[in-house]
Amino acid sequence: MPISPPRIGLFVTCLVDLFRPTVGFAAIKLLEEAGCVVEVPTQTCCGQPAYNSGDRATARSLAQQVIAAFEPLDYVVAPSGSCAGMIKQHYPPLFSNDPGWRARAERLSAKTFELTSFLTDVLGVEQVNASHPGTVTYHDSCSGLRELGIKTQPRRLLGTVEGVELREMEESEVCCGFGGTFCIKYPELSNRMVSDKAGHILATGADTVLAGDLGCLLNMAGKLQRDGATVQVRHVAEVLAGLTEVPAIGESEGDG
Repeated sequence: MPISPPRIGLFVTCLVDLFRPTVGFAAIKLLEEAGCVVEVPTQTCCGQPAYNSGDRATARSLAQQVIAAFEPLDYVVAPSGSCAGMIKQHYPPLFSNDPGWRARAERLSAKTFELTSFLTDVLGVEQVNASHPGTVTYHDSCSGLRELGIKTQPRRLLGTVEGVELREMEESEVCCGFGGTFCIKYPELSNRMVSDKAGHILATGADTVLAGDLGCLLNMAGKLQRDGATVQVRHVAEVLAGLTEVPAIGESEGDG
């Protein structure tokens, strides 16, 4: 009997939905090309802002909505190490005093993955069908790197994109200064951190900086744009899917 293709619940994320829907379309394209059936359940925030601010009641309420929406599916995939990390690492402890919900959260946690990790580590995707002539550098987002071990996966796939030359930046694993609510609580420190990051990006001479989290990308794009830099900023999924005809992050239709 034929094996049914896995049903993937795409967790779009708030930032992608509001600021960069192209990333969601790129994720769908990559997953469908890998043989998956992709569904996008009705969804809301993963609860991370509330969680990071100490509002556990709101975080639990949002987590319950996500669990209920996605548990019928085979996997949950997010084009974000931050949101995937929240669901995978932090949902179960939210329900430490509620065995029923804790069990449901643990089941969801076990089948939740960041996009590039799911493609390479679960589906075994070894190459993508895309081209992007030019030089790129890659920023390792904190949650994806430290909570989920996302490091080699996006680079492995980028190595199969026709025309791409990857130039590693200095301190690629150091925070860009966004950190969700961190940049609001500590704006001066955040600005210093993104200034350092922008300097490392420019030092590579790369045409484009990539990352797997839109929060980091928006932060870096804003700083580079304020400094008058011409480096493009894109989500790695856009390059892997070949969806780079849209303006880069921070650019308008008339730019570039």
